[in-house]
Amino acid sequence: MSTIIGLDHGSRRIGVAVGDTDTGMAFARPAIRRRSLASDLDAVEELARAEGAELVVMGLPLHSDGSEGAQAASARAFGGAVADRGLSVTYEDERLSSWEAGERLRERGRRPTRESGELDSTAACLTLQQYLEARRRTGSPEEIE
Repeated sequence: MSTIIGLDHGSRRIGVAVGDTDTGMAFARPAIRRRSLASDLDAVEELARAEGAELVVMGLPLHSDGSEGAQAASARAFGGAVADRGLSVTYEDERLSSWEAGERLRERGRRPTRESGELDSTAACLTLQQYLEARRRTGSPEEIE
């Protein structure tokens, strides 16, 4: 069994999900409220250690045409800082994950507040689930470098 952490990097919160490569399932965890780069990295490192994860799947917010903008650059910078902490990092296209997360939560009768982090962690879960499904289909990770 291999545990993987999924992150949805935002300016106020970092959505968090934990997945398992054996079952192919991902589950949302409480979001990390952004404080400082050092404390955010400490929180990710502590989570990875607690879950026994060595791989982090960072959601990469691409534009609809597949190009990268400022948000993708910010996610890559944070991913690089996570990698500097000794964790492996890969990137997964997260286009429309926040919208889809909102739709799924509404279908379940949930209306999370902006501050709860539930939407962020649901988006991280969807991105991680997408990564796990692609890996299961191909037998290897599909990455965005």
